Amino acid sequence: MQPKKIFIVDDDSFLLDMYALKFSQSGFEVATALGAVPALEKLRADTTYHPDLVLLDIVMPVVDGFEFMEKMKAENLAPGAMRIVLSNRGQDSDIKRATELGAIGYIVKASTTPAEVITQVTDMVAKQKK
Repeated sequence: MQPKKIFIVDDDSFLLDMYALKFSQSGFEVATALGAVPALEKLRADTTYHPDLVLLDIVMPVVDGFEFMEKMKAENLAPGAMRIVLSNRGQDSDIKRATELGAIGYIVKASTTPAEVITQVTDMVAKQKK
């Protein structure tokens, strides 16, 4: 089976590195961006890069996760990529907005261990493939 390409976008370098390691250990091909602005630059610059999945935070400086998803859609960046939000914000309004912007899932960081994040992401991807 081809490894899933995951693009992780977060402004916390510690979490970014930790999740990159965990996902690569779980068989994912990982790319990262430290914040939404560098993530958009990468997607715009490399039109051959097509991640299967974008895992992104909501609370980021300059461009937040919601704006990032809006720009991805408006500019047709990574068009086939599933989007999953990984954020400390878990308000119903945030979850609803993420879903409206095309997210297939929403994981609250504070109440989920890294191992559980991997499991939940893998499960969400599997459900989308059916």
